[in-house]
Amino acid sequence: MGHENFREMRKAMVVSQLRTTDVSDPRVIAAMSHVAREDFVPTASREVAYSDRGVNIGEGRALNAPLATGRLLNTAELTKDDMVLLIGAATGYTAAVLAQLVGAVIAIEQSSKLVTKAKKNLALLNNVRIEKAAHVDGYAQGAPYSVIIIDGIVETMPANLAEQLTADGRLVGAVMDKGVARLVIGHKAGGSIGYQYFADCGGVTLPGFEQAKSFSF
Repeated sequence: MGHENFREMRKAMVVSQLRTTDVSDPRVIAAMSHVAREDFVPTASREVAYSDRGVNIGEGRALNAPLATGRLLNTAELTKDDMVLLIGAATGYTAAVLAQLVGAVIAIEQSSKLVTKAKKNLALLNNVRIEKAAHVDGYAQGAPYSVIIIDGIVETMPANLAEQLTADGRLVGAVMDKGVARLVIGHKAGGSIGYQYFADCGGVTLPGFEQAKSFSF
């Protein structure tokens, strides 16, 4: 399939998935229109790179659905002043989108093979750093962050991430609540994060949070 076909698929993703929902930030739409998602999936999956569901990338993992990622980035209200921690780098797709939107990104990934792929895919970006780390731990060495993004569904939200946010920092992610994946935004106040959910949305599971201490609605 040629580059022109992928451009058309990318355009269709924006029109049918992003613009029909609450993804309204023109900068997010422009960034997702720019990044070639097909370059971040295995060759055999390139034709479904823009489908409205997760795409398997090996290592028991999948890229989050475009709509889920788009809604997280939209709600985070990102600016060029933001320093972002991305949890679940996978092959680097969301980090590549973030590179268009914020000042700097540290993206962590706990799979060694995926770290290698992400570093290769993002080698030309000078405002993104990929680090191997357990998802649940975050990355304290680069803290504080104004925004933390968890790009996938987790069973629980770890309390320790509050320590890695700036005083008025925010966290977006998806949590499984009574069998439904809910997108949530959290704002730091004092030493903890207060969460509220803003949408029910499909997505893919991000491993590593199963035993973390959690909040509940």
